[in-house]
Amino acid sequence: MISRKSYNVPLPDGRSLALGERCLVMGILNVTPDSFAERTRFLDPEAAVDAALRMQQDGADLVDVGGESTRPGADPIPAAEELARIMPVLRALAGRLTIPVSIDTSKADVARAAVDAGAAIINDVSGLRFDPPVADVVARSGAAIVLMHTRGMPKTMYAEAVYEDVIADVRRELTESIAVATAAGVPVERLIVDPGIGFAKRPAHSYGVLARLPELASALDRPLLVGPSRKSFMRAAIGDRPAPERDWGTAGAVAAAVLAGAHIVRVHAVAEMTQVVAVAEKIRRAGQQDTT
Repeated sequence: MISRKSYNVPLPDGRSLALGERCLVMGILNVTPDSFAERTRFLDPEAAVDAALRMQQDGADLVDVGGESTRPGADPIPAAEELARIMPVLRALAGRLTIPVSIDTSKADVARAAVDAGAAIINDVSGLRFDPPVADVVARSGAAIVLMHTRGMPKTMYAEAVYEDVIADVRRELTESIAVATAAGVPVERLIVDPGIGFAKRPAHSYGVLARLPELASALDRPLLVGPSRKSFMRAAIGDRPAPERDWGTAGAVAAAVLAGAHIVRVHAVAEMTQVVAVAEKIRRAGQQDTT
């Protein structure tokens, strides 16, 4: 059974993420009109706050707030529009949510405002490729950062889904993102990496990444966040179901990620996936014990 290396990731408020003893659950809170995966929209700040508090009650360890869709084919939006969506939510959550808040953005201006409003983690789906000054925001603020692997922009990412060896290529490109972060002064202990399931990857690539997560973890020596939730790569296994109906498929991918040593899984259905994680953790730990 795969072991999971432990890390302690400092956060700007003096807390830290203890990663390794168990896989943490990050709940997804999209405050966008065009998210691919939800039937319910949370554009109203009050509804978004209620959803975040419900995720915490359901067992989430973190909440990831996003104001711009990065689904394949999505168009970018200006920073001002993204800020108008997320800032009322972040301000309303301050003092009410006891678990750390992550902000899903690739823009330095948005990251800066979000950290000032209490966000502890920047989740950059571009791995610092879209707006490298995000690294300066992280370095100065004390926030942690998730560096995700992708190629190109959401509108064109599938055109760049060509790999000689998907794990070797993802490892090399994430290593480049790590180098950008550390060159800006971000301590390595504040870095989390995400292989980018479904981003600039055909289904075979996404399944290959999930199957070989231990290789990536060993090569990069950083905690792994894995986000398979409701993504289209599952169609290759379960058929052409709408995204909100892919939670059973998500459960399979989440269990596989936990058993392969993921430190964090990013999910939509928090109540259901916390159960999946808990059972997968029991299996993983049993595999490390002598039961003879």
